[in-house]
Amino acid sequence: QVQLVESGGGLVQAGGSLRLSCAASGRTFSVYDWFRQAPGKEREFVAAITWNEGSTFYADSVQGRFTISRDNAKNTVYLQMNSLKPEDTAVYYCAATSRFITVVASRMDYWGKGTLVTVSS
Repeated sequence: QVQLVESGGGLVQAGGSLRLSCAASGRTFSVYDWFRQAPGKEREFVAAITWNEGSTFYADSVQGRFTISRDNAKNTVYLQMNSLKPEDTAVYYCAATSRFITVVASRMDYWGKGTLVTVSS
């Protein structure tokens, strides 16, 4: 059974850092993404990584502040978030697909339940 379990969310002051983890079990996928959803807003793409090559892609809003990475041995994907802003406040979701790298939520095959990140001003 495929499971994606996020952890690492919490409350942080603006300018601070957090590292999110996504532990995958059941199988390995070719692409892992992080999405986020703020209250009253649509889910939006944050970052993506290919499992084999480690190629990465970022939303403009987080480019230079967030870093996505993976640990093949631990079957875990990370999202290092630095210089956090209040507008980064959201529930962050890990998602996976066996298809090509994508920023489209509807193309992801599996989702975690999310972890809440709150950035105070």
